[in-house]
Amino acid sequence: MIEVGTLSPAVQAGVLIGAVLFEAMILYVGYGFVEQVVGNRLIERIENN
Repeated sequence: MIEVGTLSPAVQAGVLIGAVLFEAMILYVGYGFVEQVVGNRLIERIENN
């Protein structure tokens, strides 16, 4: 594994930004999938109560 402390500050910032963007994409896809699977059933159940 690469020691992050040995990298320049610009590279460290780039790695951090890349990690945040990757996490955001994973969450976007994950929540979109959950919404497709559960969304309609949940809304119908709320409307019928």
